[in-house]
Amino acid sequence: MKAENGHSSAAPSPENESGIVITSRVRLARNVKDFPFPGWLKKADRLKLLETIQPAVADLSTMRPAKVSVAMETLTPLDKQLLVEKHLISREHAAKNAGSGLVVNGDETLSVMINEEDHIRLQALRPGFHLLEAWEAADKLDTALEDKLEFSFSPSLGYLTACPTNVGTGMRASAMLHLPGLVLGEQINQVIKSVNQLGLAVRGLYGEGTEALGNLFQISNQTTLGESERQILDRLLKVVRQLIELENNARQKLLQEKARMLADQVGRSYGIVLHSYSISSKEALNLISLLRLAADLALLPANLKPKLDTLLISTQPAHLQQASQKKLGAEERDAFRADLLREKLKGVPEPAMRKLHL
Repeated sequence: MKAENGHSSAAPSPENESGIVITSRVRLARNVKDFPFPGWLKKADRLKLLETIQPAVADLSTMRPAKVSVAMETLTPLDKQLLVEKHLISREHAAKNAGSGLVVNGDETLSVMINEEDHIRLQALRPGFHLLEAWEAADKLDTALEDKLEFSFSPSLGYLTACPTNVGTGMRASAMLHLPGLVLGEQINQVIKSVNQLGLAVRGLYGEGTEALGNLFQISNQTTLGESERQILDRLLKVVRQLIELENNARQKLLQEKARMLADQVGRSYGIVLHSYSISSKEALNLISLLRLAADLALLPANLKPKLDTLLISTQPAHLQQASQKKLGAEERDAFRADLLREKLKGVPEPAMRKLHL
């Protein structure tokens, strides 16, 4: 790394015991020197760049053996949608074909998009509140790649990128937070406004321009110029910790002041997932969110949380189609999703509503 990157090693984060932070991600944008940005590249040059970058990435020790190392035009629409649902590629990259590529490591914690908006978009993903660990992994991958490729870099501006908002560190750090307490307590709009005023972006489940389904919100830095990676991370860490505190307070307020409403929401969700025969993708995310809140509040067993986290992904359209091994229409998908939820959550005990002292 040419930019400043001093940081301490990541330690387990006590804040995540509540399970409010679902995932942490750090993405770095890089471009190869002396080549135009992808939007201005001719097809021949895009292919030439792909042939240069893809083997260089796939050969890195942290990427071996690669789980995926492909040109985008070789992937089916289903393959691409699966990768979007796993957050391994952007929706924009899923639309790319000739001259674009992808490399993903074995455990799907590192992915490198080639010729998306920039020549290279590398990202590190970690479950839970582990932003520093994600940063260290992305930094290590970036440093190794910089030994093989010369990046466009300005001593005064930093890394040069296709979009001016990424110039500087080229870094987007983000945390996916589960905030049902703030949503049910009708505080979320004020919180989002406050976070925006601090210079951070709040987006939905699949990033920019997407809805916050399942009470899931992505918090990320908006500026990359004039700050070091560590400064950006420290500001994001501080805000995420504040959001965790606000969410925990909102949950306690629900328990104390709106216990019946909470019981109603949880009870309905429990009844629907165990007894429905058609559930849409949007409804499933919101139902799973409320069951996860119930598990966080000890109304349901805590060991249910990993299963619910898996269901957030496995009930998405492409994952259902893959599981069914056939092409599903919208109605068939909703039926298959309901069947899957009933099967996976069979035997889950009724929520312990007595704990709410109704």
